[in-house]
Amino acid sequence: MRTVAVLVLSAALVLAGAAAWAYTCPVVIKQAEDLIKKAEAGKVTPETRQLIDESKKLLAEAKAHHENAKTKRDHGEAVRKAKTAAAFAEEAIILQNQ
Repeated sequence: MRTVAVLVLSAALVLAGAAAWAYTCPVVIKQAEDLIKKAEAGKVTPETRQLIDESKKLLAEAKAHHENAKTKRDHGEAVRKAKTAAAFAEEAIILQNQ
């Protein structure tokens, strides 16, 4: 009985998580935008410029996926690209501070 309860709860969490992704696009996109601005405000080197440019490219793709989304998968793709853009910008910030 306990195993069944755990499986049901796990399935509910997975389904709820997938539905929540559709509404997190703007939040994750905003976070990526803020990190890009912070990276651009720092000491930009040729190495960090490449990271910032890649971040901007992925952010533009994330925005396009979000605006043209027809399915949850499209929103998931937008979130993934925005998180990757944020990661590149964060890497640029870390390299600037070393």
